Amino acid sequence: MHSEFQEPVQYALPVGEQMVPLNQFTGAPVLMEYLGIINCIKCGRETKKSFAQGYCYPCFVSVPETEECVLRPELCRAHLGIARDMAYAKTHCLIEHVVYLSITGGLKVGVTRNTQVPTRWIDQGAVKVIELARTPNRHTAGLLETALKKHLDDKTNWRKMLTGDHAGSVNLPDVKHKIFETMPEDFRRYYITENRELSISYPVEQYPEKVRSMDFDKTAVIEGILTGIKGQYLMFDGDRVINIRKYGGYLVKLAV
Repeated sequence: MHSEFQEPVQYALPVGEQMVPLNQFTGAPVLMEYLGIINCIKCGRETKKSFAQGYCYPCFVSVPETEECVLRPELCRAHLGIARDMAYAKTHCLIEHVVYLSITGGLKVGVTRNTQVPTRWIDQGAVKVIELARTPNRHTAGLLETALKKHLDDKTNWRKMLTGDHAGSVNLPDVKHKIFETMPEDFRRYYITENRELSISYPVEQYPEKVRSMDFDKTAVIEGILTGIKGQYLMFDGDRVINIRKYGGYLVKLAV
C-alpha cells in the first residue's frame, strides 16, 4: 500500500494499473479475490511462490532490495565498497540514516534512511515517534541500534499494534534522555538534542479485540466490512486482519 502523511494517514492500493484510494471505503463492504497468479515485483516473471513480500527466488537472492542489511543494518558493508549493487547502495545505504524511538504495539527502537521519514513509521503503525540520532550511513545506524537493543525492543508487536494497545503513557522525550546516558561514547556525537515528537493517526473505525490473521494462500476470497487501515494491514469485521504488503505481486480483484 502507498501512504501519505495526513490527519489521518491516507492510503491507496495499487490494483493493476490503478491506484485505488482506500480511506473512503472504511465502514463499507469490501471484497478481495486472489486470482491465483503471482508476478515478481522486480522482474515481472510469473512465480509459484513469493519471497520477501513479492520477489521470485532468483531476484530474492540477487537484487539489492533483499540484501541482508535490509533487515539487519549492522551487517551493511556498503561503506567498505561491498554490496550487490553499489549504485543502489549509494542512494540507500551510504546516506544519512535515522535511529528513532517509536510507540507501535509498545516502545521500540528502529532504523530508517532519512528519505523514508515518515513513511517507514507509518508502515510500522507507529502512533508516536521521536528521532534519537542521525548517522552518516546504514552500518553506523545498525551498530547503534544493536547497542540499544540491550535496553529496548527492536521488533513491532503487530498484534498489540492492531488492537490499539499503544503504551500511551510512555514519555518519549524522557526515554530518549535516559537512553542517551546508556549510549556508547562513540555514538553520542550523532545524538539529536531537539525533542520533536511526531504523532500519527490512522483511519480506523474499530480495532479488533482478538486479532485473526487472514492469508490469501489459504483463503482466496476475503470479504466483509473494512473497519480500518493501519501500518500495512487492512482490518475487517470479525476481528480479521490481513498484511497486504505480504502479497506484493499477487493478482487480486477488488470490489467495493
